[in-house]
Amino acid sequence: MIAKIWKKLLLFILLIACLFNVVIKIVNKTSLQQELNSSAQYVQQNKMK
Repeated sequence: MIAKIWKKLLLFILLIACLFNVVIKIVNKTSLQQELNSSAQYVQQNKMK
């Protein structure tokens, strides 16, 4: 009886942790435009060297 309760509780905590992780990654994701701009700047800096 207690094992079933713990199992459900731990699965619920795991589900919340996974959802929290996904939301944080979506919120902090850099846009494609910023990514392309930084890559272009990096390539230009390396060509000048």
